[in-house]
Amino acid sequence: MAILLFVLLIVLFMINVPIAVALGLASALIFFIDGNVSLIVIMQRMFNSVDSFPLMAIPFFILAGKLMESGGISRRLIHLANVIFGRIKGGLAIVSIVACAFFAAISGSAAATTAAVGALLIPAMVKKGYDKSFSTAVQAAGGTIGVMIPPSVPLVLYGVTAGVSVSSLFIAGILPGLLVVGSLIILVYIISLIKGYGGGEKYNVIDFFKALADALLALLMPIIILGGIYGGIFTPTEAAVVAVVYGLIVGVVIYREIKIKDLVEIFASSVVVTSVIMFIIAGASVFGYFLTRQRIPAELTEAMLGVTTNWIVALLIINALLLICGAFLETSAAIIILTPILVPIVSALEIDLVHFGIIMIVNLAIGFITPPVGINLFVAANIAGTKFESLMKAIVPFIVVMVIDVIIISFIPSISLFLVGLGD
Repeated sequence: MAILLFVLLIVLFMINVPIAVALGLASALIFFIDGNVSLIVIMQRMFNSVDSFPLMAIPFFILAGKLMESGGISRRLIHLANVIFGRIKGGLAIVSIVACAFFAAISGSAAATTAAVGALLIPAMVKKGYDKSFSTAVQAAGGTIGVMIPPSVPLVLYGVTAGVSVSSLFIAGILPGLLVVGSLIILVYIISLIKGYGGGEKYNVIDFFKALADALLALLMPIIILGGIYGGIFTPTEAAVVAVVYGLIVGVVIYREIKIKDLVEIFASSVVVTSVIMFIIAGASVFGYFLTRQRIPAELTEAMLGVTTNWIVALLIINALLLICGAFLETSAAIIILTPILVPIVSALEIDLVHFGIIMIVNLAIGFITPPVGINLFVAANIAGTKFESLMKAIVPFIVVMVIDVIIISFIPSISLFLVGLGD
């Protein structure tokens, strides 16, 4: 029955059935064939999976990101980064990575980060003489930081699914996210140095302080959110609501770049994105319920431990699996499907579940720039007005560097757990 379930799922994916529908439909068909479970249970499972207080953080973080994107926040953050880095070789490419890190601390979404920053910087890089494929690849890779640096929607999903503290995951994501930021900056600097891209922007100290003052409210947002969570003032879900209120005040009242009429579109687009994620969670919960009934996670744990009890070898195998799944599955679906399967294995190997959550998210983040799914590649290519296929060569160095980052994060747990330990 398990084999039939996976076959059905693959067939539905191949004929372009939406992921959420495919997960729910394949599971429902198996339950119908099996006949041992009432189909009413499917609806109950779907409803219960989204009836969760921590999951309420998702729509609010998505809305906060939309408000910041429309409220002029991304433009101000980009200008500040350009004042700091514009004078060196590859300055605009470095600005792209740094701006993505700033925006990641607001949006929690890879695609949103790619779109918000890329809409301004891809045309700017091309105008300054950067190769279009390189410019687009830089932005697609930089956008992946959106799911690593907290707040992060995938980290919320993993936390809820694995039963791990979302607050701990948020703080654990800071250093790994900065590691990826640093490695991507080094990469784009080296490539720009070799190809002679950019540099020469002239800004003085006065320009810096003006840009800093202009972007101050944007920079305060992640400080308020993360400081409130780690200070025990509010939960991640409550922090998401605070972020929305802050975004409304800054965008509508202070910057005045969001008009009242714009709020309808902002709210509507946030509802659509939230609905897609929640539908995937609901469909995947039924899929996970079947796997649990069939003891598949337990059997896979026994099989893995039969192959090796060495956590290093096991992590290499799991990393390879996550990289492959990330290339073919939407991130939310991959988390909901794989977490119940992999958590028993890593628990048996005594790998910290917070550390493993970061490993999983960084692995799946690479899927945003890996064909055939590669959502960030599609978003960036659409902004640049170029073909998806033309990015294949340009994106390879970024994938290689991020895979190296995953290996470093996997085998040096303190990168993820150091800040968590300080808070205990």
